[in-house]
Amino acid sequence: MRRCLILGVALLALVGCGTGEIRTDVRENVVRAKEATFVIADNLELVTDWDPATSYSNEISAMQNIYESLTFYNPVTKRATPRLAESWTRSADGKVWTFKLRSGVYFHTGRQLDATAVKESIERTRRLAAGAAYIWDVVDTITVKDELTVEFRLKYAAPLDLIASADYAAYIYDTRAAGSKDLKEWFNEGRDAGTGPYTVDTWRKGKENELVLRAFDKYWGGWEGPKYRRIEWRIVPDQKRAWQLLLRGEVNFVERISPALFAQAKRTAGIRTLQVPSFQNMLVLFNTASGPLRDVRVRKAIQKAIDYRGVIAELQGAGTLASGLIPEGLLGHTPGMEPKQDLAAAAELLRQAGYGPGGRELRLVLTYAQGDEEERKLAESMARTLKQLNVTLETRAMQWIPQWNMGKSRDPAKRQDIFVMYWWPDYADAYSWFRNVFRSAEPISFNLTYLQDWTVDSKIDRLPSIVATDRNKAQKAYAELQKILLEEKAVAAVPWVMNYQRAYLGSVRGYTDNPAYPNVVFVYDLIPSG
Repeated sequence: MRRCLILGVALLALVGCGTGEIRTDVRENVVRAKEATFVIADNLELVTDWDPATSYSNEISAMQNIYESLTFYNPVTKRATPRLAESWTRSADGKVWTFKLRSGVYFHTGRQLDATAVKESIERTRRLAAGAAYIWDVVDTITVKDELTVEFRLKYAAPLDLIASADYAAYIYDTRAAGSKDLKEWFNEGRDAGTGPYTVDTWRKGKENELVLRAFDKYWGGWEGPKYRRIEWRIVPDQKRAWQLLLRGEVNFVERISPALFAQAKRTAGIRTLQVPSFQNMLVLFNTASGPLRDVRVRKAIQKAIDYRGVIAELQGAGTLASGLIPEGLLGHTPGMEPKQDLAAAAELLRQAGYGPGGRELRLVLTYAQGDEEERKLAESMARTLKQLNVTLETRAMQWIPQWNMGKSRDPAKRQDIFVMYWWPDYADAYSWFRNVFRSAEPISFNLTYLQDWTVDSKIDRLPSIVATDRNKAQKAYAELQKILLEEKAVAAVPWVMNYQRAYLGSVRGYTDNPAYPNVVFVYDLIPSG
């Protein structure tokens, strides 16, 4: 279950001093030690919610190894491909979709997958209406046609094959797993009811060695050939320590690594690196409901004060200057919306609001994720720049769950002024940014600008049907919404789109990133070899 301490000590002794280089014999020892176990170093607490219907946070990296959806997004073809569904058809008007399921698929509970199980899981997800459950709002009825055939009738035309590949809320699970007990409580004790290659072994909430998954022997894909049969997650906020664990062979994969360490990793024998563009961007969300940022002039001033290009330079390849809310590669990406620093305009806006040089001191609180070097650099850069404008920015590094809880506080006085976080789409479409982050909602979830604007809401609600029927019109609708939110209402700043920088042991073969499933390592697809 856990690696022998003696092995770790032996590896440490054999690491080349000062260079981080691992000798060939050490790399071979690492391969033999890790054939059965793949260890991931993550910088944030992993599990916030074990229920596949409502899960909507960092646990995605585990859940995508435990659960499966009807379809899967292929980033090369930019289309949905088979997963639990072998094939599907759609009516000419795009409102009736019929999926044919794989045969011989079992849930980890022992129940066999059939059309009834698909219907039951999606209907429960819809009924709970939490997290990304909105993806199924387009569905009118679900009908079991036969044991392995399920039909969806939609309220309006929509790309259901793409929706069914979503990274959250599209999971198919055994709704009968808990028997007479409450299923949500059953899940949140650290149990699962998926069909994926791995099932939960142990979960230790709040511990560094938080989670272990083990191989599900009846997995429909089989276990022939070399495979990792266990996955472990270690929560290591300190990226330097995560790097040292990788060098010692105590972890196989470091999800987040600073640009400086990434540059070192590229020069280190026995270590592989990968840098790829993503669908994940950095959001600086302004509190429009309480505090000084209720004034749009102040929000625009903070927007204009950010040293965007300076921060990009500090990221050393880990980020690319954003153009609007939507990353390149998704419908709605709008060139020409790159943000620019303008300190003179920022000072004038602050003066108009009664702050700035020569005016009242403005004090703001910004929260960001503890252990995230890129977010730290952004926070420190903003604090330095704003100080020139008589703005004191208190930056707080917080673990994700306490930060999120602060943002969701029912007491507006307890919320932050600026909430820094990453966002990525729930499926490979930009609707996710608008529906989740900027649409009015109660209770608060990720709409952490607290914007309440019914005109904006109506424009957001029309997006899915426009996307399904007229892509040119959808492109214009996305561009219009971005200008309203970023330029007119100034509810957020978008400094960059992430470039993922990964480091992992040279013994790991077959790793790649899929931008539709951010920070997910599909461990079953990897090959442990020398």
